Amino acid sequence: MSSPRVVVIGAGVVGAAVADELTARGWTDVTVLERGALPLPGGSSSHAPGLVFQTNPSKTMAGFAAYTVQKMVGLEVFNQVGGLEVATTPERLAELRRRHGFATSWGIESRLVDPGECAAMHPLLPADAVLGGFHTPTDGLAAAPRAVAAQLARATDRGARVLAEHKVLDVLSEGGRVTGVRTDHGDVPADVVVSATGFWGPQTGAMVGLTIPLLPMAHQYARSGQVAAMAGVTADAVSPILRHQDRDLYFREHGDRIGIGSYAHRPMPIDVSALPATGMPSVLDFTPQDFAPSFADACALLPALTDAGIESGINGIFSFTPDGMPLLGEHPELRGFWVAEAVWVTHSCGVAKTLAEWLVDGEPEIDVHECDLNRFEAVQLSPEYISTRSTQGFVEVYDILHPLDTTTEPPLRVSPFYERQGQLGGLLLQMGSWERPYWFEANGGLPEVERVPPRDDWAEKHWSPIAGAEALVTRERVAMYDMTPLKRLEVSGKGALALLQRLTTNNLDKKPGAVTYTLMLEPSGGVRSDLTVARLADDVFQVGANGNTDLDRLLREAGGAGDVHIADITAGTCCIGLWGPRARDLLAPLTADDISHAGFGYFRAKKIHVGSVPVTALRLSYVGELGWELYTTADLGLHLWDLLWEAGQRHGVIAAGRHAFNSLRLEKGYRSAGTDMTTEHDPYESGLGFAVRPDKGDFVGRAAIAGRERPSRKLVPLLLAGDRVVLGKEPVYVDGAPAGYVTSAAYGHTIGAGIAYAWLPAAAAAPGTAVQVEYFGERLAAVVAAEPLFDPEMKRIRC
Repeated sequence: MSSPRVVVIGAGVVGAAVADELTARGWTDVTVLERGALPLPGGSSSHAPGLVFQTNPSKTMAGFAAYTVQKMVGLEVFNQVGGLEVATTPERLAELRRRHGFATSWGIESRLVDPGECAAMHPLLPADAVLGGFHTPTDGLAAAPRAVAAQLARATDRGARVLAEHKVLDVLSEGGRVTGVRTDHGDVPADVVVSATGFWGPQTGAMVGLTIPLLPMAHQYARSGQVAAMAGVTADAVSPILRHQDRDLYFREHGDRIGIGSYAHRPMPIDVSALPATGMPSVLDFTPQDFAPSFADACALLPALTDAGIESGINGIFSFTPDGMPLLGEHPELRGFWVAEAVWVTHSCGVAKTLAEWLVDGEPEIDVHECDLNRFEAVQLSPEYISTRSTQGFVEVYDILHPLDTTTEPPLRVSPFYERQGQLGGLLLQMGSWERPYWFEANGGLPEVERVPPRDDWAEKHWSPIAGAEALVTRERVAMYDMTPLKRLEVSGKGALALLQRLTTNNLDKKPGAVTYTLMLEPSGGVRSDLTVARLADDVFQVGANGNTDLDRLLREAGGAGDVHIADITAGTCCIGLWGPRARDLLAPLTADDISHAGFGYFRAKKIHVGSVPVTALRLSYVGELGWELYTTADLGLHLWDLLWEAGQRHGVIAAGRHAFNSLRLEKGYRSAGTDMTTEHDPYESGLGFAVRPDKGDFVGRAAIAGRERPSRKLVPLLLAGDRVVLGKEPVYVDGAPAGYVTSAAYGHTIGAGIAYAWLPAAAAAPGTAVQVEYFGERLAAVVAAEPLFDPEMKRIRC
C-alpha cells in the first residue's frame, strides 16, 4: 500500500515529532511546511525553557509525557536531572502527597523527600525554606530546538521533505475532503493535512471553518545574573528542575545562572494577528514590572538570587485551552484535516505518537477522550467562553485543584428545573457547561443527616452530609434527580437500526418499546462509550450517550447516508429521574397509563401522560431502585417537575443531587464510561460482558474481543475500612507493591462503607483479597468485594 500524501503544517516540536512518527510507520510521503526559518522558526518551541514534569492527574497526559521523556532520552536531547517540587505550606505538602499518588498510579518513579533531602538535591535551596518535596528522578530538561532538528532529520532520512519559509495561505478541499495546501510558493497536494501550528492554530482552523479553542497567552521567563555560589559552573544544568507552586514559580539552571518562570503575573492574552511575520514572533518584550513580585518570591526561596538580579527576560507565547487539555483529532466535517494543537514540549512526542497511530492504524493505543478535538459543546466554542476559561486555566496552572473545582462565572446551560433547584438551596457546580445540583440545603433537616459519617477536609470539599441523607432517602422513600445534562440523541430513518447494530455490541433488533444497554468499541475492542438505546418506533431510537464525541462518532459512521438522521435533542428536552421504593405510588395517580410491573416492565420504554404532560418514560435506574427516567420537551419541564413534586409530598419526596447519585450507582456497580473504563479496556475486563452479543452478527470490535472472556486484569469494587473515603486515581497496593489504581469512589451509605472501584490484576481481584489504597501518603486498608454490593438479586428494581 502506497503512503498517502501528508502535509504537516508547522515545524515546531509537535510537527517535527508527527513527521518522525508517521515516517517511522511507513507513511513516508510527508511534507512539513514552516512559515519561519529553520532551525528556530519563531514558534513556542523556539523559546520553551524545556522543563518536563511528567506527573499529572490525567493518566493520558502522564503517558504522553513519559513517552516524550523516553524518546528524547534516546535522541540524546534530554538532560535527565530529575524534578523537585517543594512545599512551603501544609496545604502544598498535602498536595505533593497526592501527586505522589498520581505518579504511582501511572507508573512514574517518584518519592516524597524531607527538607534536608530537598536542600541536598538543590545547592541553592535552604532546608528551612521548605516543609518537604516530591522528587521524580526521570524528569528533566528537553532541548526543544535540538529535538526538532533530530526528529526532522530522521523523517527526511525516511523520505519526508521540510520546506521552511513557506507560509500557508489556504487549505484546499473538494467533496468534503482535503486535497492540498496553498502556500506563498505554490500548492502542495495532500490526502491528509495535520495542523501543528501552535498559537497560530485558530488562524489555521479558520481556513477550513473550524474553531480551534485555544488562547495564545504570554508567560514570563527570566534569567538571573551570575549567581556567586555557582561561579565557575559550565554545565548547562546538573541540579533537578525545581517547582515552587505556592508562588507559581519554576526554576532551572543555565550554567552559573538560574532561569525563572512565573505564572503569577496578570493574564496576558495575545492577538496573534498583530505579531510580526518574521523573526521570533513568539517572543515579546519583557515587562519587568509584572515580574518584580515573582522575583521577590524567588529570592525568598533561593536567597542566593538576591545579589544576582535579573539579567534578561522574555514574555513568551504559549497556548491555553478552556479545560487545559490538548486538541487532537479530525475536523468533524472535512475529512483528512487533523489537528494537534495546544501541545507543550512536555507532551509533544507522546501526542505525535498517538496522532500517528490514529492516522495509520485507525485508532490510538491510549485513551484520548479528554483530548478529542470534538469534545466541546457549541457554547464552549464561543470566543467569550474560550477566552474566559483559558484565562482561568492560566491563573490556576499551579493551584491546588479539587476534582470538583469549577468556574465562578455565571451559569451557561440550565435545565427547566433551575428555578426550583435554587428555591431548594441547590449547591450547583458547572460541569460540561451545565449547572448540576450536587445536594440541596432544603434537605438539611432530614433525620438521615445524622446517620452520615464525617469526611476529611479534602473529601469534604464541595460535599455535605446532606448528600448522604439524600442517598438514604432515595433507598427508603423516593427522590427526584435532574438528568437533563446527559446527552440525548435521536437516530432515525430506514438505516438507523443497521447503523446502531454495526456500531454497538448488544442486539438492538427488538420490538419498539425495548431499552438496551450497549457499548461502542474501537476496532481493537476497547470501550469507547456505553449507550442506553430506547427503540421508540421501528425507525426511531433515543440514544443516551456520554458526550459530544459520541455524536461525532455516529455522524462520521453514518457518512451522510440519506437513510439515517442523527439529531442532538438534549437542549430541547429534559429529564427527571424518579427513583425509590415509593416511585410507583407517586407516579400512578398522575397517569391513566398502566405503570404496573406487568404493564410496564424493566428496561422498557412507553409514551405516557403525566397529568397533561406528554412523557417518554424509560423504566430503568442508574441508582438501583424502582423508577423511571421521565423525558419531555423543555417547555413542559417545569410543569412536570411541579406535578411530581406536589404529588410526592405525601410520600416524602425530595430533590437529590449528583453526590447521592454517584454513591448509589457505585453500590450497584454501574460503570461510568471515560472514568471506570476507556478505550484501554475491553468489555470483559470492565465487567460488561453481559452487554456483548457476538451471535447477533458483526459489529466494530467483535473480532478483536473474541476469546478474551478470561481477562488478565479486572475492574473490581474495594471496600475501605473505617468509613474512609477516597476520590479517585489513587494507587492500589497488593502485597506492598503498586498493582492498580482507583477509578470512581464514594461512600456507600446503604452498605455503610467507602467504595472504590479499581483496576487490578486478575490474580488480585478475587473477593476477599486484602489491598491498600494510598490516600495523601497514607495506606488505607481495603478488601476486594463481590459485586454488586447492593441488591444482587435485583429485587428492588424489578418489582
